[in-house]
Amino acid sequence: MIIDTHGHLVPPALIQTMKANQAKFPSVRMIEEGASLAFSFARNKPTRPVSKPLTDIAARIAWMDQNQIDLQVVGGWVDSFGYEIPGEEGVAWSTMINAALLAAAGEHKRFVPLATVPMQDGAKAAQVLKQAMSDGFPGVMIGTLPRGVGSVLDTEDLEPFWKAADETGAVIHIHPSFDAGDHRVHDYGMANGVGRITDAMVAVSRLIYSGHIVRYKNAKVVVGMGGSGLPFIIGRLKRNAAITPNLGSPDEALRYLYVDTLVHDARVLRFVADVVGIDRIMLGTDMPFPIGDDKPLELVKAAGFSESEAKSINGGLAAQLFRIKQV
Repeated sequence: MIIDTHGHLVPPALIQTMKANQAKFPSVRMIEEGASLAFSFARNKPTRPVSKPLTDIAARIAWMDQNQIDLQVVGGWVDSFGYEIPGEEGVAWSTMINAALLAAAGEHKRFVPLATVPMQDGAKAAQVLKQAMSDGFPGVMIGTLPRGVGSVLDTEDLEPFWKAADETGAVIHIHPSFDAGDHRVHDYGMANGVGRITDAMVAVSRLIYSGHIVRYKNAKVVVGMGGSGLPFIIGRLKRNAAITPNLGSPDEALRYLYVDTLVHDARVLRFVADVVGIDRIMLGTDMPFPIGDDKPLELVKAAGFSESEAKSINGGLAAQLFRIKQV
């Protein structure tokens, strides 16, 4: 079974539900222009519009068929998670998204959904996570910026979320945000080429040094894009830990992280395998976004893994991690 562990989906029914329930979300402004829909949360600047590929389920399944992908693990769209709105409203917003993702996965058996949670409030994020796990989700996708630019995932009041993740054994896919506040990457397409990597790298490095990764090791933390540069800087992280008191061990933390194949270069994928371990790598595409890998099996093949290694990367490990029954 071939499983793509890094996809995004906005079910068409969710768009309709959002529009029908606007009055229930006073902190959310929905911006409709023609067939597109964008959001402004708590009067912040509007998000990008929801792109058609995010909602086009038929096209997604056709692409999966072309690439021999049996299942795709899908989170929602990070822009739409609404971390800026008040906590109680955030619970209702996340619950609405989760219901739509679960329904889409029930109708289209090719999708394995990841829930969203209101990361603006640690206790409420824990509440929604526990409910999601009870409802059958294998875990959640979270953004790197729980309270906007400059915020961090290791802040003390998010401890209830991390404890719940540990208690439930949830998969936690940490996904970069659209704008992490570094204006230098807004030219030359560098927000995709570089910015996503540096955003996730900083967020997860903080979780390593704060001790979260090891302390809550029963949570399965997934860092996309081949670990977002962490394999390359592991030596620097270790050296920094050696000269800075009371930091969590990067080596120990690395043993508990999972990564995907989204590196676009077979040489880099081999390097990631050498540093992280082949038993920690899963197929990942970030589809349907243009920066994603539209021919992921070709990259794994080009990297020259053995048959058993490729089998693990292409779906074996994912089936275990996401609790997927092999058929």
